[in-house]
Amino acid sequence: MGISEACAEPTKPTSCSSSSCAAIVPPTTSTSRTETVTGSHQFVITGYSLSKGTGIGRYITSEVFNVGGYSWAMYFYPDGKSPEDNAAFVSLFIALASEGTDVRALFELKLLDQSGNERHKIHSHFERALESGPYSLKYRGSMWGYKRFFKRSLLEGSDYLKDDCLLIECKVGVVQTQTEGPKLYTIPLPSSDMGKQFGLLLESQIGTDVSFEVDEEVFAAHKLVLAARSPVFRAQLFGPMKEKSMQCIKVEDMEAPVFKALLHFIYWDELPDMQELVGLNLKGASTLMAQHLLAAADRYGLDRLKLLCEAMLCEDVAVNTAATTLALAEQHHCSQLKSVCLKFIALRQHLRAVMQTDGFGYLKASCPSVLTELLEYVARITEHSLSVCTFGGDVLLDGSDANKRRVKPRIS
Repeated sequence: MGISEACAEPTKPTSCSSSSCAAIVPPTTSTSRTETVTGSHQFVITGYSLSKGTGIGRYITSEVFNVGGYSWAMYFYPDGKSPEDNAAFVSLFIALASEGTDVRALFELKLLDQSGNERHKIHSHFERALESGPYSLKYRGSMWGYKRFFKRSLLEGSDYLKDDCLLIECKVGVVQTQTEGPKLYTIPLPSSDMGKQFGLLLESQIGTDVSFEVDEEVFAAHKLVLAARSPVFRAQLFGPMKEKSMQCIKVEDMEAPVFKALLHFIYWDELPDMQELVGLNLKGASTLMAQHLLAAADRYGLDRLKLLCEAMLCEDVAVNTAATTLALAEQHHCSQLKSVCLKFIALRQHLRAVMQTDGFGYLKASCPSVLTELLEYVARITEHSLSVCTFGGDVLLDGSDANKRRVKPRIS
């Protein structure tokens, strides 16, 4: 990759007026990028023994395949390509099968070992330095390969030939170079505001056709928007088991601020301001709202909202919230959040304090199986701490000292 830069020398200060001084030309840059476009092809040759004796210079060809905008083909010569070898070797080549001039490429030919030992015979340009650079094919029909690819007598007694079949793979990497200059004319594109438009639609309540009563508060919405965003709402509003009373649907076991946050995400595609929603400038209030919103997201099949709440709760794991959040993670199948909570609680400096919280009592009552997993985490951390050598020449569990020397235990 090369970078070229051109700029005019700034003019020296003179006594001329500003209107007559030469303008300074800003510097410009361009970048040349050279890379390979790589593709591969497998050529299966069955009935190898029947191909022998066809004559020197006669070949079997693969189907044409495309890499880097060019067509390629493999040529296999059962009796060899050169008369001077007297059919003692098989020959193998890759050829340019389309029009092209000075096509530069890297090649690899691989004869597959069919015994399962993966002792393939490989000739490759890849993953090694080439003194003269990539191979250049001048015109259609130009080839790269080996006249003496394999001695025929050795091939026929090897693991490369199985059930009278050969497997050959080739890889082609076409070298392409392009130069990128400065973009002289660009039009700035605005980011998508679809969420904003839907959010404003919710706020205006234009065209609403369904209402939800949540904790004695009523929320108006649009059936199609809800159905598009949530599979649960889709079934509830348009499925065979749709609500009989479509004018106002009563939502049980959910608080009004949580449903309001749920609607906000459905329309705006982003989380609302939690503190503004609950009316309290407290971190604990935001965490509690995120816990309830995660449960609501799971209830209505909003996977992205669920993951956003999971990420928020991961950042807010603390002594007073860890047990409750762990129970929530277990109940709503949040594996990542569950792992974070288990690791936090299992730490010696946290365990006793967490066990004294009300949330831990709720965890024991609602998710007793999680306690077994918690014990496993505690045991794992304890084992790790015991396996670490302390200062003062203490003996490790494997009977060695800090310098890894075997120590004979003393009998006191």
